[in-house]
Amino acid sequence: MMEAISGFWAQYGDILLDGLADTGVMVGVSTVFAYLLGLPLGVLLVVTRPDGITPNRWVNRIIGWIINIGRSIPFLILMVAIMGFTELIVGTKIGVRGAIVPLVVSAAPFIARMVETSLTEVDAGVVEAAQSMGATPWQIVWKVYLPEAKPSLILGASISIITILAYTAIAGAVGSGGLGDLALRYGYQRDVPSMLWTTVVLIVVIVQIIQTVFSWLARKLDKRLR
Repeated sequence: MMEAISGFWAQYGDILLDGLADTGVMVGVSTVFAYLLGLPLGVLLVVTRPDGITPNRWVNRIIGWIINIGRSIPFLILMVAIMGFTELIVGTKIGVRGAIVPLVVSAAPFIARMVETSLTEVDAGVVEAAQSMGATPWQIVWKVYLPEAKPSLILGASISIITILAYTAIAGAVGSGGLGDLALRYGYQRDVPSMLWTTVVLIVVIVQIIQTVFSWLARKLDKRLR
């Protein structure tokens, strides 16, 4: 058994490490940029609602439509459909860089909805108290909404990151690199079942680590549990 494992690692160890690194880069960079887009959109959805702190029906509807359209397109179809845009932005349609643009475009609407859900859980009484003290909309967002929703936002972030990780595996089908690409090229096309199952185990382990860490962090920051 040990000899089989050592033989497998000697043959595929470097490839797995490279795939793991590529997946880490795709997930990390895509998450940052997706949140730079999705977080403001989610905040706007909440504050422009009819009962929000700055109601604006048309802004709310337009943002809602954009987000709904983005969430409706399957990732693989989206990735192929915007290849021209991807090449314009990063200079290539494939590889790690080529996967980041569609990952961001696909994940940002999902994150916006997660943020919206988290912020709507904030006690309306706290928001009204801030308004009665003369707080500006920006101050309410920065000092009330985001701090009060922090545990929920963190749990939402774990779901978002895991979703992006799943998207990277799909992106491997069109040559993005990463663990998904290894599972397809070696596990399926070259008929190396050990590589397929190793990538599956690695992805499961990564998901468990993300979920455990973010759940612990959310509990630590939840004032209701203190």
